[in-house]
Amino acid sequence: MDAQLIETLTQWRRHLHANPGVTHEEGPTAAFVAQRLRELGVEEIETGIGGHGVVATIRRGGGNRSVGLRADMDALPIQEASTTLPYRSTVPGVMHACGHDGHTTALLGAAALLLADNNWSGTVRLVFQPAEEGGGGARAMIEDGLFRRFPMDRIFGWHNWPGLDVGTVAVHEGPVMAAGRRFQIIIEGHAGHAALPHLTHDPIVAAGHAIVACQSIVSRNLDPLDSAVVSLTKIEGGEAWNQIAAGVAIRGSMRFLRDETGEMIREGLERIARGISETFQVKATAEVLSGVEVTANHPAERDLAAAAAGAVTTVRRDLPAAMTGEDFSEFLREVPGAFVWIGNGPSEGGRELHHPNYDFEDRVLPTASGFLAEAARRALSAE
Repeated sequence: MDAQLIETLTQWRRHLHANPGVTHEEGPTAAFVAQRLRELGVEEIETGIGGHGVVATIRRGGGNRSVGLRADMDALPIQEASTTLPYRSTVPGVMHACGHDGHTTALLGAAALLLADNNWSGTVRLVFQPAEEGGGGARAMIEDGLFRRFPMDRIFGWHNWPGLDVGTVAVHEGPVMAAGRRFQIIIEGHAGHAALPHLTHDPIVAAGHAIVACQSIVSRNLDPLDSAVVSLTKIEGGEAWNQIAAGVAIRGSMRFLRDETGEMIREGLERIARGISETFQVKATAEVLSGVEVTANHPAERDLAAAAAGAVTTVRRDLPAAMTGEDFSEFLREVPGAFVWIGNGPSEGGRELHHPNYDFEDRVLPTASGFLAEAARRALSAE
């Protein structure tokens, strides 16, 4: 990649960082993407796919194969910590704390590389996805006819990875990222005066026992060689200092790598709710909400991705899966594909994902763009 393109991509990435769009509010980002694609010379651009999604198509030669390359566009509802970064977020309470600004820019860079290369034949679909951060963006694009309107034989994507050397690509043999579900336990008690607890059914006491019990689901029910996480992240209840509350809501997140493990966690939550109800004379119900599935590469596409990465950078195939989730898994349920990590450098000092000090490493852009372009070429030429 020439120096001028690298400089242009860096400027685009920093513009996106300074002007983030939180989940479901990516309209300005989508408009920026569409304008940059037009400037690059892309003629087929469709917007408004599954919300603010953008799909661009590049065709070359007479090849009948097609391949998709995906980037996510949304930011997070997090206040950026830096007050000195020249391109810090200009939107209060919103920042690109997961590097989607870099993902989007890298896909624009891949478009530039493919447009400048005449040595491939077929159809490339550039998929700029909204609402990856728990907003169901991948499913919304699919339901809006993504694969029917823009057929593709395979699809590839990536995520930056703090703690992995800058530009190193990690390709997983098994699961890449975990399935994720949100859940809640709602406890309905009987409110009353704090000085007269015998006339109440206290949901806060019940909630305390539920919290402790939830922490035993993984530690005392799961095979130690399996992997799962149950995290309680939010608790709400009570209105006054001198009143025993009427109800409490406990909310959290569960992660797992096997469907059987997810079902075991669900059964554990429901069992706890039943026990809490009986023990404390309250009404406790557990509900597991929909979420993302396990992100697992298809074998042929996994090996193709590793070969493509090896043509541009260092490859590692020894990293374990992460318990974070990724709705690229929705695409992998529809067509074969692969999802890789590309190192973002050291994570010290709050440079980890979803941290207020996070920033995408611009040196990753040439590698990421090169990987995506090379994966497309190989997918279009593969037997």
